[in-house]
Amino acid sequence: MQNDYDVLINGAGMVGGTIACILAASGMRVVVLDREAPSVQVADSYDGRASAIALGSQRVLDGAGLWEFLHEVASPILDIRVSDQQSPLSLHYDHRDFAVTPNNDGDGSGNPLGFMVENRHFRVALARAIEKLKNLTVLAPGQVVAIERDSHKVSATLDSGRVITADLVVGSDGRGSIIRRLAGIALTRHDYGQSGIVCTVDHEHPHQQVAYERFLATGPFAILPLLGNRSSIVWAEKTDLADHIMSLSDREFQEELARRFGSFLGTVTPTGPRWCYPLSLQYTGYSIDNRLVLAGDACHGMHPLAGQGLNMGLRDAAALGEVLIDAHRLGLDVGRHSVLDRYQRWRRFDNGLMMGATHMINAVFSNSIEPLRLARVLGLAVVDVIPPLKKQFMLQAMGLSGDLPKLMRGQPI
Repeated sequence: MQNDYDVLINGAGMVGGTIACILAASGMRVVVLDREAPSVQVADSYDGRASAIALGSQRVLDGAGLWEFLHEVASPILDIRVSDQQSPLSLHYDHRDFAVTPNNDGDGSGNPLGFMVENRHFRVALARAIEKLKNLTVLAPGQVVAIERDSHKVSATLDSGRVITADLVVGSDGRGSIIRRLAGIALTRHDYGQSGIVCTVDHEHPHQQVAYERFLATGPFAILPLLGNRSSIVWAEKTDLADHIMSLSDREFQEELARRFGSFLGTVTPTGPRWCYPLSLQYTGYSIDNRLVLAGDACHGMHPLAGQGLNMGLRDAAALGEVLIDAHRLGLDVGRHSVLDRYQRWRRFDNGLMMGATHMINAVFSNSIEPLRLARVLGLAVVDVIPPLKKQFMLQAMGLSGDLPKLMRGQPI
């Protein structure tokens, strides 16, 4: 007897929704559950959250049918400047030095290094893409509350009481993953003792599509270009200080922000709400189980410096999509262990490398020890003047290094 669906996905956020679109576009029968119903209307109120999309991830979104709804609301990142506190020496990435392919106008200049997209626009893009896919079912609001797995199927009980069956269940439901918990997959967690403050600011002068990553003694401070004279701020502080900053009045908060931001873009004014969340490293020992697979933050969560969390999740989406589609076209059971193990082996090293890198960088830069600070400054300056080394670092940040899935290479599955 055929199961209701080929794949059940719990979590229709940026990673889960992208996986759903990739699989459904190939003809697979997919059902997605999420706490929020998809909407093609942009939210009236802006919640202040935005995400960095590396060039390789943009290719994934294009292949998933999402970029056509995002390209007009995405702000390109043309340059990235990395500095340590107030040092005049810095590491500068210029998009003209990384001409992966020429722009459509044929001038030979490089592609953007990445893009900034407001999360509210991403959700709209997902809703519009989902509307076009006839074999993609969305059950929202809805959540899995129990799962049973045997050699032939997954039976999932929803909070509505409905039971649906599938060949495979995907947990893309974030750091607090219900699917991970129901499967009994253990989680290793390290608390950084930092919290991330996120907000959006207006500023007088244009940012010229430049992103800034400044390493302060208490944590990294990122200024990321949005459309217009606006930027997204990702500001890491020691947790007790972050709690104090969040309790400040609007005027006091603006003053604290301006101290770290500087005056190079003129007067800076926060707009919209502030967000604050604890920063931690967390990961699972394995990302697959019997007829079950984890993707994105459900199996790896890292420090937000360099904005790689979502990008690693989208790499998961591209790899998982390719593995499952290849198996489906061959008539194989997409829930069989050998299929899922290909995904796990493909993604394990890459995810581990990025988690280790962000963990080490945060540890090395988030302090004011003078000999270490001098070494950091010299290290950034040295990388800046060695083109091959600089290019390798930048290709990693652009999501264009390593064993790339087809979508990240700009190829269809």
